[in-house]
Amino acid sequence: MFGDSFFKRVEKKTNVDKNTILSLAKKLQNSNMKDEGVLRDMVQEISTLTGKKVEKEKEDKIVNAILKDNVPKDIDKMF
Repeated sequence: MFGDSFFKRVEKKTNVDKNTILSLAKKLQNSNMKDEGVLRDMVQEISTLTGKKVEKEKEDKIVNAILKDNVPKDIDKMF
């Protein structure tokens, strides 16, 4: 689905390697993405992986966007 160029752009921007991204994606696929607790855990895990702190207000916005299906469908455009 995603080519190496996509993973290279993500890795360059986040310092997270392809294998970690794929592992996280698999974990997300097996999670209940409508469970607020699961979403908050994922946000924190991604925050830790990338070394970027996510403030509570931003976490709330991310979680609410996912719960309301208000997430961009074309992920490639995000990078």
